[in-house]
Amino acid sequence: MSHPLIDHKLTLLREKHTPQPVFRRLVEELVTLLAYEATRGVRVHDHEIETPVAPTVGTKLDDPAPMVVPILRAGLGMLDGMLRLVPTAEVGFLGMIRDEETLEPTTYAERLPEDLSGRQCYVLDPMLATGGSLGGAVQYLVDRGADDITCICLLAAPEGVERLKELLEDLAVPCTLVVAAVDERLNEKGFIVPGLGDAGDRLYGLAH
Repeated sequence: MSHPLIDHKLTLLREKHTPQPVFRRLVEELVTLLAYEATRGVRVHDHEIETPVAPTVGTKLDDPAPMVVPILRAGLGMLDGMLRLVPTAEVGFLGMIRDEETLEPTTYAERLPEDLSGRQCYVLDPMLATGGSLGGAVQYLVDRGADDITCICLLAAPEGVERLKELLEDLAVPCTLVVAAVDERLNEKGFIVPGLGDAGDRLYGLAH
């Protein structure tokens, strides 16, 4: 997305001296801005209401409600920003961890309905680096029946975007990617450059 407020907040987010509480708040604010665009295709229907003046027809979100799926742990920092915009959404959780040697993802935890048939899902993951974790998460949701998926990321590397395209090339489910910025490249350790460092550590501190 291209917007001066997004660019401004992303610049503050990248700054290595930004304090942790400020970093968390910036993530929430950025996600709310990104979610505005990401939910453009959310399913709705006409809904009759009475105003204090007259009856009218408005718009209401369809049932079942959208499913928001943060990828643990860093995706949790994006959840409040998303729910601020879509408070009626349901929330599932997916734990994906990347092997630092092979850079391949593994699912270590999940809390999701067994059947996601007919559900629109919004996947939250701050960094699209190699693309493996996000691609694996999307496939996991499709395997459970999700029929429309939007991924929201703060930053992406070109390599991650291309890898995600490859992984989802034969997917018979529409998948949209919304990001605040696409950076230059990945470094030899699989980190986005210039990036913002490890999003999970900057949100929650070092996990030992």
